Amino acid sequence: MTMMETHRKVPRLSFLLVAAGLLAAVGAGITAAADDNWWSDNLGGPSSSHFSNLDQIKKSNVSQLQVAWFYPHGNTSFNPIVVDDVLYVSGRGDSLIALDATTGKEIWIHDKLTGLSARGINFWKSKDGKDKRIIFNLGVFLEEIDANTGKSINTFGIDGMVDLRDGLARAEYGFRVPNPGKVFGNLLILGMATGEGWLSPPGDIRAYDVITGKRAWQFHTVPLPGEYGYDTWPKDAYKYVGGNNTWGEMSIDEPRGIVYLPTGSGTYDFYGADRVGMDLFANCLLALDARTGKRLWHFQTVHHDLWDLDNVSAPQLVTVMHNGQKVDAVAHAGKTGFLYVFNRVTGEPLWPIEERPVPKSDVPGEQSWPTQPFPTKPPAFARQAYTVDDINPWLLTPEAQTALRARVAKARNGTGPQGGIFMPPAVGEDSISMPGNQGGSNWGTTAADPEKGMVFVLGIDEVAILKLQNVMDTPGFGGRGAAGGANDAGARTYFQNCQACHGANMQNPLSGVPNLTGVTTRLSEELIRASVISGRGQMRPVPGVTDDDVTALIAYLGAGAPRAGGAGRRLLQPAAGVHAGRGARA
Repeated sequence: MTMMETHRKVPRLSFLLVAAGLLAAVGAGITAAADDNWWSDNLGGPSSSHFSNLDQIKKSNVSQLQVAWFYPHGNTSFNPIVVDDVLYVSGRGDSLIALDATTGKEIWIHDKLTGLSARGINFWKSKDGKDKRIIFNLGVFLEEIDANTGKSINTFGIDGMVDLRDGLARAEYGFRVPNPGKVFGNLLILGMATGEGWLSPPGDIRAYDVITGKRAWQFHTVPLPGEYGYDTWPKDAYKYVGGNNTWGEMSIDEPRGIVYLPTGSGTYDFYGADRVGMDLFANCLLALDARTGKRLWHFQTVHHDLWDLDNVSAPQLVTVMHNGQKVDAVAHAGKTGFLYVFNRVTGEPLWPIEERPVPKSDVPGEQSWPTQPFPTKPPAFARQAYTVDDINPWLLTPEAQTALRARVAKARNGTGPQGGIFMPPAVGEDSISMPGNQGGSNWGTTAADPEKGMVFVLGIDEVAILKLQNVMDTPGFGGRGAAGGANDAGARTYFQNCQACHGANMQNPLSGVPNLTGVTTRLSEELIRASVISGRGQMRPVPGVTDDDVTALIAYLGAGAPRAGGAGRRLLQPAAGVHAGRGARA
């Protein structure tokens, strides 16, 4: 089965390169600061708090800031880091650049880093401070650069590269590493985005030795026989279930050596008849021993997820007063709109989290979980219900408003203030999901002031209307429709990766997403291929597709459509902006 949903890119709470002038404006203060005041990774440091206690820039003087220096070649979509008065940024031409943070002077440039993640890099240095390394991934390979010289470290891994496919089940079906992970001691801890199609890889958490590149430990997020949680799945689910992955952010309590990892749903999203059960370790806040990968505790925020309510944002580490005592806590903001708060060491909730009955799925073969966890405190930070009364009339034409009101009124919907969270999708019928699979808290949406015990959440209200359909009844799939039975592979690729935004028939896409009818007459085959593999505009790359998949997809898109340009080529024409969420949707 497949479904349609709303996609949107989520804003990040991080500085762009244009903030370098601000960093340089207080260069003297930065140079004199302690190590914990450096911005050592894309979220500020091991705790992922986005917090700095530097106080030279305040509300009272921010209007007086002046540009200290300017560097014209930076990539403003990249998350820079600053360590030991050196600013590491991405530049044009797929390069990584080291700049003197006080003066803006170039120290070195390392080019030809095609595929470097915009979310950033990692920094490591030895105890004596002499060996400094920049760690990053390019596609499925992990690499390192000497932070002092900008030269590749060829003793890392094999000829300077670690193949992240090694040791991962079904790696051939594709994955990517959108976040740079976290450094702990001499280890780099990594998650991944696995894709959400049939046989996608499991989202195992892995740690690698920073010096040698050897894999130090691996935690199976889809448990193997004999491992804790195996009985929460059907027998042998590990052979075909993927996901359960940390594609978002993680946090580390360095003194205790605990890494906190939010995990996403198992495959497929929105349909789980082949993964009947509670499905550990999907949708968990997972606490592991950062040195060994051993599970310390976990809490599952959604049982048997049917809504794509991944846990994504960085868990925040704070110390709070609770029942008259100081408690070191970890707080995780979910897509559900709830903030889940636990004792950092034991995993005990600070306030009761109640299992409450939720609506039952009527999809054939599906067995939705009868209850879901509801925190009693703090109150939800996002809307959790959506009715016709919540439609904003100022954003729609009268005709569109009338049509939307009729659709929402007819849709399956829960009751009460939290009615929109756990209404299961249905076959051929709309269901309301609120705050939606792109709502609540997504990546880059949490921060904390650990000194004051305050957690900040960027809450997103984005209703999703879900509907399941049998792909075998869809034109062009399984021998039906335009492909005439000759292009099942192309139809399958389309419905697993493209339909969610572009529509089942290519003609009813989401707002702002182009209609794909006749796309092969408007765009060249080369441009379509590049857009699918590498992304284009707001469209994200489709993970795990092979050249054969894309060839079949192009044939499917062009089935029955006239060719233009002769000799098998299509006319080249820019496409409108395409919206996509993380990964591909099936």
